[in-house]
Amino acid sequence: QVRLVNPGGGSVQAGGSLKLACVASGDTYSFSCVGWFRQSAGKERDLVAAIGKYGRGSYVADSVQGRFTVSKENVQYTHYLQMNNLKPDDTAMYYCAAQDCGNPAAMVPAPDVGYWSQGTQVTVSS
Repeated sequence: QVRLVNPGGGSVQAGGSLKLACVASGDTYSFSCVGWFRQSAGKERDLVAAIGKYGRGSYVADSVQGRFTVSKENVQYTHYLQMNNLKPDDTAMYYCAAQDCGNPAAMVPAPDVGYWSQGTQVTVSS
């Protein structure tokens, strides 16, 4: 089992920034990619950004390219999503996921695949 905790959500005004963390513990050998998905009311869960567990390889969705960056810091099994120039359309519940994948871009939004955090709400006001 893998436990994921993803603190860092909150409410900001448009143009502001937030940094989400994803901290993994437990059977960390069982996944190779870490990603953030988001889901707003009535919409599907989409992959926003992902990175290889050890920082090799990354993916950022076109919709957030140039504003969001994903990184692995020096703390073991801790990854970050830096979100800058936030827009009201970025408002959603953000989930951290850990999956065994060959390519971070191949992470899938299926709740029964890999491991998932409880989610953290990001609200951007205009």
